[in-house]
Amino acid sequence: MERGRPDLRGPGETFYDTDDAGSIGDSRWRAAGRRGRLAGRLLRSAAMLGFEVLKTDPTSRARRGRLTTPHGEIETPVFMPVGTRAAVKGITPDQVVATGTRIILGNTYHLQLRPGAELIEELGGLHRFMGWSGPMLTDSGGYQVFSLSELVEIDDDGVSFRSPVDGARMRLTPESATAIQNRLGADIIMCFDQCPPHPCEREAIEVAVDRSVRWAWRCKEAHGRPEEQWLFGINQGGVHADLRRMCAERLAEVDLPGCAIGGLSVGESHEEMMEVVEDLCPRLPADRPRYLMGVGMPRDIVAAVLRGVDMFDCVLPTRNGRNAYAFTATGPVRLRNHQYLRDEAPLEAGCDCMTCVGHSRAYLRHLFMTGEMLGPILVSIHNLRFYQRLTARLRDLIEAGCAARIMDEFPVAAAREDTDEESHS
Repeated sequence: MERGRPDLRGPGETFYDTDDAGSIGDSRWRAAGRRGRLAGRLLRSAAMLGFEVLKTDPTSRARRGRLTTPHGEIETPVFMPVGTRAAVKGITPDQVVATGTRIILGNTYHLQLRPGAELIEELGGLHRFMGWSGPMLTDSGGYQVFSLSELVEIDDDGVSFRSPVDGARMRLTPESATAIQNRLGADIIMCFDQCPPHPCEREAIEVAVDRSVRWAWRCKEAHGRPEEQWLFGINQGGVHADLRRMCAERLAEVDLPGCAIGGLSVGESHEEMMEVVEDLCPRLPADRPRYLMGVGMPRDIVAAVLRGVDMFDCVLPTRNGRNAYAFTATGPVRLRNHQYLRDEAPLEAGCDCMTCVGHSRAYLRHLFMTGEMLGPILVSIHNLRFYQRLTARLRDLIEAGCAARIMDEFPVAAAREDTDEESHS
């Protein structure tokens, strides 16, 4: 183990040392051979971070933008598939790329549990470890930690909890969460924040807002690679407009390059979520990307884009895909239903994904009814392609100045859809 960098896990309660965070991985990245060449490319592109709004829609607040990272450009609005543990479940990186995906998300909490950020750094960073050459974002792990509820002890310095893997005592602080993300090497990293549950007493939400802002300052101070990784702040405040506004004002003072909206898609209604987004987006810096975390259903994404959001992530395309639930422009197809027993049509007419080009609904139903693993894979691929087609069409319509037409082309975005699946990973 590298001197000065104790692992987050261990007997008792071990803290993660971040004193030399600025030099994370330098020696390893300059290794000979392919790893050395990779390091050179990364270092030369260190200044390649930026965001520009290319067009705004005259009929809404929708924005067409471009986010530049060391691993490539991202056209916005964008949907980011979730690769929580360095994998988009059941899908190879090449298959993910084939869906039109350009950026994926990983999770600090899960990757630190297994295999550990130190090992991933030793093996060349998260991009190389999982074979993904495009841009990547890592969540700080705050949502996952706080969802452990009874296993968590929270104080103003950080969070202590028991590992769900082996019961080891662990602790995350703004400094350690940032250092772990520095080691992982994603292009965009997130501040460690406190995500209150829904419903929740207002007083508890006020505490979470205050902590999240103070922790954002500490994350910024601890950030060891600001020229290579953008650090986004996270707005909290539940469904309380005044708390959201206060959080936005205080985070603006931290002056981070991106603005995330957290603490939604945790049980509130679509209407409550959109009330928050509607009120908050105009109060966020216009020159920074806006990221609605953990969202969501097509209806949620379209409504948020029309209110000014640029970035989204959600596990629904793959989680629902593994459960025989396919997204289409006109509504869901639940493949276990008997009506598809002899249906020779593709999942969605006009879809260009490998699933729709090569397979019928009847065949896909057969795969699920017989427990074949190919079924979840093929429907997950289709669902990812659906989300990419949806956001690509939004980009086209914003450029054309008629974003609201998305409702005509994707009626599912205007209809209420119920699903048994949760949005967060």
